[in-house]
Amino acid sequence: MIYTLTANPAIDYNISCDGLAPNCVTRTRDAVYSPNGKGLNVSFALHHFGVDTAVLGFFAGFSGRYIVDGARAKGVEVYPVWTEGITRVNVFLNAVDREYNMVNAGAAITPADEGKMLHLIGSLDDMTCLSISGSLPPGTSDDFLARVVRMAGERGADVVLDISSPQLADLVRERPLLIKPNDDELRDIFGLEVMAGDDASAVRALDALHAAGARAVLLTLGGDGAYFSDGAGIWYARCIAPVQVLSTVCAGDSTLAAFLSVWYRDRTRVEDALRLAMATGANVVECAGQGDFAHVDAYRSQVEVRRIR
Repeated sequence: MIYTLTANPAIDYNISCDGLAPNCVTRTRDAVYSPNGKGLNVSFALHHFGVDTAVLGFFAGFSGRYIVDGARAKGVEVYPVWTEGITRVNVFLNAVDREYNMVNAGAAITPADEGKMLHLIGSLDDMTCLSISGSLPPGTSDDFLARVVRMAGERGADVVLDISSPQLADLVRERPLLIKPNDDELRDIFGLEVMAGDDASAVRALDALHAAGARAVLLTLGGDGAYFSDGAGIWYARCIAPVQVLSTVCAGDSTLAAFLSVWYRDRTRVEDALRLAMATGANVVECAGQGDFAHVDAYRSQVEVRRIR
């Protein structure tokens, strides 16, 4: 079972308008409310691709209940740690040719809440992998993620990390199975720069991440594709299908889940995993939220994959 941890979940409120102007009423349309958070998105996509998965997270108030109920309605079980406050609501506004992302801090957690989560993780006998994604809520202890990673390791589970925290530079020393930085996180956390189309810079960066402790790396570059390295080989993949970008919010999470749905079962199927991952990401950016993955099969045939090393 692949469990996902979303320490700071949210309701994502996606809306569109014809433009923004100050000091006036803006009429919006196409409102979509989604139970969300990066780990939840990973579980939703894993479930779509037929992988057994469940969600862990901190939840609070009416909005937390909405997310838990919404995830269960999608067929994904949730094991919540309930906290005080109100789980955050994030607003994503598409205004014709511009995207505005308004992300709140979230409900604070306490050391007691952290203890409950660690106890929960330690009790999961069927956990083969723990995928940790997203930001941390206010009040989180500095060593909380490190304790989670070690607890998962003690249970014999693999760990996947998709976090933008500077702590990632330290957590790779715990030898996670896979990390999924994007190009901005690569630069901000590790001081490494990768230019789209520059394979040499990607090779240097991926080798450096392996040396730091990561066993495998999926480096995403948005619309410019992704690099993957398992320490033995390096691949580059890109979807060449023309897509109309509506929102990029859930694309990275869905890309990771699609990749894991193939590669975690069979580590030799790197190219198949990359094709599904790139097609999924391309489909999701066309949607408010994750959408229904309706074009994934069509886009998969339009993904280019080449081995670099």
